[in-house]
Amino acid sequence: LQFVESGGGLVQPGGSLRLSCEASKVVLSHFAIAWFRQAPGKEREQVSCINAGGGGIGTNYPDSVKGRFAASRDSVKNVAYLQMNSLKPEDTAIYYCAADCDMRVWESFGSWGQGTQVTVSS
Repeated sequence: LQFVESGGGLVQPGGSLRLSCEASKVVLSHFAIAWFRQAPGKEREQVSCINAGGGGIGTNYPDSVKGRFAASRDSVKNVAYLQMNSLKPEDTAIYYCAADCDMRVWESFGSWGQGTQVTVSS
């Protein structure tokens, strides 16, 4: 099981981006969907989590993104999103989605995709 992330790019501080997470042959609403990011030289960290079947926003936002990032899913389009507002240079990282909020659980049955690069710079 592997997802395809898209929507990254270069944005100025204070700007916004919406990332997308798609997978063929699976129904995303059957899974918890988490977004992770990895900056150069740093460990991969979770930035959001939505419970399986839930339409609401996960509660596991780290303080670093709370109030600025919002995760959602569109069950009709079978796509998960990460809306990122008020972006800061420290948000620069490769962003990945996963079908479990626990990274080790995800790695036991899924594979990381290519991710999508987000660069916040003036």
